[in-house]
Amino acid sequence: MTPPLLLHHRVQGSGPAVLLLHAGVCDLRMWQPQWEALTAAHRVIGCDLRGYGQTPLPHQDYSDAQDVLHLLDHLAVDEFAMVGASYGGHVALQVATAAPGRVNRLVLLCAAADLVQPTADLEDFVAQEDALLDAEDVTGATELNVRTWLGADADEANVALVREMQRNAFAVQLAAGDVESEDDEVDLTRITMPTTVVSGLQDLDYFVSTAQELGASIPAARLVELDWAAHLPSLERPEMMARLLLDALAERPGPAQTDLS
Repeated sequence: MTPPLLLHHRVQGSGPAVLLLHAGVCDLRMWQPQWEALTAAHRVIGCDLRGYGQTPLPHQDYSDAQDVLHLLDHLAVDEFAMVGASYGGHVALQVATAAPGRVNRLVLLCAAADLVQPTADLEDFVAQEDALLDAEDVTGATELNVRTWLGADADEANVALVREMQRNAFAVQLAAGDVESEDDEVDLTRITMPTTVVSGLQDLDYFVSTAQELGASIPAARLVELDWAAHLPSLERPEMMARLLLDALAERPGPAQTDLS
């Protein structure tokens, strides 16, 4: 496994540090709609995981969690909050397990985790994506991802952004070949910091069930279920999600928690 890589990153703002970890269909640009609101109250760190955005994908296996901790050490960030979306949520759980004393808040948006069995809708998506990529139809695979993960509330600009981010990720990852991130341990009993688990009820059944399991298993978790949201709520109703994130990071109930319809 390769040593940690310094991830491409962006840092802005002052105040308590918060690290944003993007979904597997995106890169750090997914947080642009919330960036101004978050940087008004926090020192915000966004990064591209390996094989996404502007971070390369070396031809050896690696650990996303160790890359993230290396970045935070490089920036001399000892204590921080984390917001992780989808695959970024899976990485956030690994980081929080490895360094629970450094993480003071955790927000998981439609997070991935190995807690429930794959559901029929997830298996169908994976089969369709594999078939398209085997046929070298990257455009078709990109459009499948856009349709699957974005809800009806996403505007044209964010649909175009997800399409661009996914197409770029495919280009980088397919060129690298058979390279994988090696998962670090996830131990939910070590995740004792205040945690907000967000679920989109229009998402695939797998992620809805995963959120419910996370909410029930993490000791200090609060589950927020959004009946309007699919898999990427921060790109579907950006202003509402900015308020939700700020409230969750401050650990206070507010309008984003009480009026989410």
